[in-house]
Amino acid sequence: MLVIRRDLVDAMVAHARRDHPDEACGVIAGPEGSDRPERLIEMVNAERSPTFYRFDSAEQLKVWRGMDAADEEPVVIYHSHTSTEAYPSRTDVAYASEPNAHYVLVSTRDPQTHELRSYRILDGEVTEEPVEVVESYMFAHTGADEVPQRD
Repeated sequence: MLVIRRDLVDAMVAHARRDHPDEACGVIAGPEGSDRPERLIEMVNAERSPTFYRFDSAEQLKVWRGMDAADEEPVVIYHSHTSTEAYPSRTDVAYASEPNAHYVLVSTRDPQTHELRSYRILDGEVTEEPVEVVESYMFAHTGADEVPQRD
């Protein structure tokens, strides 16, 4: 399951709308091993295409080095689909190279609404996962039985 703050979802959707009709792409970094998306990094679609995205290799190297220096990793890798549903294409699956990342797709084919879905892509196998949008991570995943008792 991907648990993600609403402000990060809003930022991904805004980026996708701004770059439409070309596909938008980017990364959300988070602390290593946390599986918690924290810092959105908009990237340039080097293809400038409505049907394909590719990170610019120099920009990607810079972003990945920055994450390494900050003890971060790519928790979410996102891009938009401008005229199709939010489901990974064969090309998306072939280029998925981060086994621990959530691959988020935002469809902007409908100008009034958006579709956002998340997947794990490992060894060419695509598995859709639920997305929980939260206002804050402070109380995410806290069930009633996890509330501390007061004496």
